[in-house]
Amino acid sequence: MGKYKRLALLAFVLAAFTLALSKAASWQVGFDFRLPEPVVLDAEPEPVPVKRQRGRRAQAPEPNVVMGKLEAHLVSSRQHTSTHAVSLVELKDGRLRAFWFSGSREGAPDVTINSAIYNPTANTWWREEEIAGRKSTQIGLHRYIAKVGNPVAVRAANGELWLFYVTVSLGGWAGSSITLMTSNDEGGSWSTPRRLITSPFINISTLVKSAPFFYADGTMGLPVYHEFISKFSEILRLDHSGKVIDKQRLASGGQGTLQPVVLVRSEKEALVLNRYAGKDTDKRVVAMATEDGGRHWLAPHKNALRNPNAALTALVLDDGRMLAVLNDQEHGRESLSLQLSEDGGASWHELHRLEEMNVLRDKEMSEGACLDVTEKLLRSSDPLLLKANAQTLAPYVESARLKVVGGGACHFEFSYPYMIQARNGDIHLAYTWNRTFIKHVRIDARWMKNRLSAKGGM
Repeated sequence: MGKYKRLALLAFVLAAFTLALSKAASWQVGFDFRLPEPVVLDAEPEPVPVKRQRGRRAQAPEPNVVMGKLEAHLVSSRQHTSTHAVSLVELKDGRLRAFWFSGSREGAPDVTINSAIYNPTANTWWREEEIAGRKSTQIGLHRYIAKVGNPVAVRAANGELWLFYVTVSLGGWAGSSITLMTSNDEGGSWSTPRRLITSPFINISTLVKSAPFFYADGTMGLPVYHEFISKFSEILRLDHSGKVIDKQRLASGGQGTLQPVVLVRSEKEALVLNRYAGKDTDKRVVAMATEDGGRHWLAPHKNALRNPNAALTALVLDDGRMLAVLNDQEHGRESLSLQLSEDGGASWHELHRLEEMNVLRDKEMSEGACLDVTEKLLRSSDPLLLKANAQTLAPYVESARLKVVGGGACHFEFSYPYMIQARNGDIHLAYTWNRTFIKHVRIDARWMKNRLSAKGGM
């Protein structure tokens, strides 16, 4: 390149940088948080009558018996595929939409962003459909796309559904950027995708995984993370059109914070829980807090929750208590735990064990024995499979074979949870089931109310 061309390029870069700084200086953003709408619990169901037995007095129900329902379904319907990174959003009519990525393997060119709808009245999931993929995104962005991943859905302030997902043009996930599509018909159709501009230069190495939140002025906070050279969490501030107008770094490089989950506790207070990907032997969730509406964030610190370099999810209940779902262990992802905090995240204790296969870690097992265990797990994961015949169940077991069988042992993974609370108080959790299916757990409001009461009162 000639001298004058180099000078011209340098001048262009400096002009772009100056313009970016000027624009950033002109941004006027407010702080403080917008609290989510309170849940509206369904009417209390009729009490279940105690059946009297002849010759004996009817026994009163035992104290602390958990009533209500906690039930599971498989969300994804495609077999013999790899699935991961689910998110959930409630539709205006009370149904749910789930989004996840699916393909031959994570990062493969054939990976697509898929979606399915859950009807709570019928208690069933519809068959999944493809929402976006490498080719459709490439056409919409007018740039080469090598792979897609990590979809996150949210209802925007204007009522639309917004879907963020990760796209990579070159290299691995460290070369990612975030793409946005919107829908004004509850996900029936989607706008042309567009990239979020998170940096005035290369605009790479920004990924999304966790639920957005809102500031008092109606702008959206999008929790993101950086993976190029160093790992750290950030928050992007988006205006009503989805443009990035501000960015806050929550932790400095080298602290190993990824996939931040923002828990808004009041107009001024919020807590962030981060996946820990650092080198310390003490594998714990990294937390940071704000007490001034997000203007400043306190220094990161490790809390009581164990974390094996894996994603987690959490939410704040109406009474201020917090729920979290994560792999409560320092290594591996064979168990999944629902945890409760009653003191603002300072301490946590288990409310319910959702999955538990740690007992088989490093235990020698034949392929047949491993598949027998897998079959039992599948039957307990969906009512349609509970009493299914062998012919019906066989494709599901075969789909899981490549992921769970290997090296004379069984390898189970329950990971990347995503949790929301619906307007009626029900809590919905979805997560990766052995990289083979997406699993949904519905915790109805009565189950949760009774479980929390058993832990010390509402």
